[in-house]
Order: sequence, then structure tokens, then C-alpha cells
Amino acid sequence: MNAPLPEVLKQHLIDPEICIRCNTCEETCPVDAITHDARNYVVMADKCNGCMACVPPCPTGAIDNWRTVLRADAYPIEEQFQWDTLPGEKSIGLAAPPPIAELSDLDAAVPPPSAAVPGSQVPPWSASHPYVNLYAHRAPVLATVVGNFRVTDTNSESDTHHVVLDFGAVPFPVLEGQSIGVVPPSVDQNGRPHHARQYSIASPRDGERPGYNNLAITVKRVLIDHEGRPVQGVCSNYVCDLKKGDTVRVIGPFGNTFLMPNHANSNLIMICTGTGSAPMRAMTERRRRRRGKGEGGKLMLFFGARTEAELPYFGPLMNLPKDFMDINFAFSRTPGQPKRYVQDVMRERGADVASLLKDPNTYVYVCGLRGMETGVLDALREAAAAHGLAWDGLHAQLKQEGRLHLETY
Repeated sequence: MNAPLPEVLKQHLIDPEICIRCNTCEETCPVDAITHDARNYVVMADKCNGCMACVPPCPTGAIDNWRTVLRADAYPIEEQFQWDTLPGEKSIGLAAPPPIAELSDLDAAVPPPSAAVPGSQVPPWSASHPYVNLYAHRAPVLATVVGNFRVTDTNSESDTHHVVLDFGAVPFPVLEGQSIGVVPPSVDQNGRPHHARQYSIASPRDGERPGYNNLAITVKRVLIDHEGRPVQGVCSNYVCDLKKGDTVRVIGPFGNTFLMPNHANSNLIMICTGTGSAPMRAMTERRRRRRGKGEGGKLMLFFGARTEAELPYFGPLMNLPKDFMDINFAFSRTPGQPKRYVQDVMRERGADVASLLKDPNTYVYVCGLRGMETGVLDALREAAAAHGLAWDGLHAQLKQEGRLHLETY
């Protein structure tokens, strides 16, 4: 009697060189198969069922890696925690290996990724082709700081900066909606180099200065954590303190779905808070520069902050032509005024939101703190229902057609 062949596994792995430790994969995984330590994010082979729910939300593509191994020899998480780079494929020592065990067959009850992810997993059909992961931790590109100025009121506690980075002759093509990673200098408490921090690009594709190989990012200095305890954000303080002429190590670019459409008459509903305004600024500036050149459509912005003084880019927004964009502000901590969040203002403008949702040329973009996601989706659902639109079907259609994009953190 022949002995049974050992089982071969297509093991899911995370590339530590590209991963920016944003925690999106761990939060998304429906079976808790992803974990992390101070160094790496890893996938537990004995828990992963291949549902793929973690793959679309990853901003860098670090999650989309696989190695063929014998199940008995699957890479343990203790080994993965020590990796600086992914191992290459290795021989599994079988002359005629049996069929690979497809992880997705292990648990048919797990919902497909489209059900688990509230936003689109594909870009708009007319979006330009993005370039991603051109530079990684082992070989970052050096950019020169050519500008750094504060974009919140000097009397505000929110110290947010607009930082312009120039890449000189080094190719660094980007599109509106993409992001980069900034690698802070020095080492962490364990003596290892710091991992990159991700920042959305705040400039259009032709540069912060038109025709130049540069871009801007919007960075808020972190001085307290989510529980109100004093901290010094490693990368945010480094970036906010950069001087003109300083050099910065950059990786990326990242992102291949949170992209703007290019076809004429496409409408944009943009919903953001704080530094989540960065991609909206990029898209808005792209449209402003393209006015009268074939890229039209309506622009509607919902922008939230604690107070007017803490709202990045408030002055420039107020100087835009009044017929260019429908701007709606929401301030949650204005003295003597009730708290208003972006979803509250969206409800007030429900009829206009619904009118745009009825147009198949409308694309919705949401960027900001993770806590805003549920409220925004509820406001969209209520606006649709109040004006004769079946939200469940519309929501599925928006995702399928690349017309609803969420980037929250």
C-alpha cells in the first residue's frame, strides 16, 4: 500500500519590506489569522482560510504574497517575525507534487471580500494607470524638502503642515489618491530602523508646482495618543520639523484603487476630516487646473474638523471660485454651537447628495479617521432611501463599478 502524499499548501505571507504596519489587514481578517509584534505583521498558516478579505484593503500590496510549502513545513509566525525580506520559493522535494490545498476551500461559510469591505476594490474605469511599490525599505528614494508651512491657524492646538518634497531627476510618478511612505531616521527602542509611515499625497499628478517632479503631503504633529496621553509621534514630529534643503527617505508610491476618474462630466463627492483632506486637495487641484479642458462634472466637499482654526487649507478653500465646488464644513467643537459632524451636514444636504447618487457618473471618496466610516455610510443610505433609491443594491453597484472608495485609519 502506498503511503499518502504529504499535503502541499499555498501559504499566505506579508512582505515585511513593503508593509507599512497600518494594521488594515489585521482589522479586516474575519478569522483573526493575522497578528503582529513590534517588527512585523504575519499570517498564521493554521488559521488562514484564504478568504482574501485582507487583500483589497491593503494600501501597499504587501499582503498579496504566497509561497508553496509542505503544510508540515509551513513558515511559523516566530520565523516570520524575524524576517526583513520574504524568502524565495524553495523546492518542496517532491517529484510530482499533489494538488495544492486551496485555502479558500477550507471554510465556505466565510463571506467573500466584496461583502466584508464597504468600499470599492477596483478603480474607476477611466482612471489612469498607477505605478506602485517602485521603492521599498531596502532602497528608498531620497527627496529634498523644498517647502514646509503650517496650514492650520497658529492659535490652534492642531499643528498641521503642508510639506513639499522634490525628487529631482529620480522617477516618482504619482496619481491623485495615492500615498507614499516616509522613513524616519534613527532606530526604535529595540535598536532597529523605524518602519515607514504612510501619508496621502496632497498634490495632483503634474506636481505641487505644475511641471515639476515634486509632491506635497499633509502631516499633523502627533503630541497625544488616542487616549489623551502625551506622546511624541516619531514620524509626524520629524516631518513637521523638516527644514528647506533637508533630505527625506521615501518609499512607494502606494495605492491602485483610490483614484479619480478622468472622463468628462464625472462628479466627485468628497468626504473627509483633518489630514484626510490630502487626497481631496489633490483631486480638487487636478480639476481646477483642468477647468475648461474637458474634465468637468460637479464637485461636492464635506470637510470636518473640531474648529475652523483646526481645519487644514481653510483659507485656500475659501478663495476658490464659488461655482467651482460645493463646500460644506462641519465643526464639532465650536464654542456655543452644537456638535456637527460630516454625516450631519450630509443629512442636511440629503436631497443634493441623492441627486448626485442617481447619476452613474458620480464617484464617492471618504478619507479620515476610521470612526467616521459608519456615520458616513449611514448618511448615504438615509439620503438614498429618502429619495427613492434602494441603498443595498446601489451600495453593491457603487462598489462593483469602482465608485465608492474609503480610506480610513
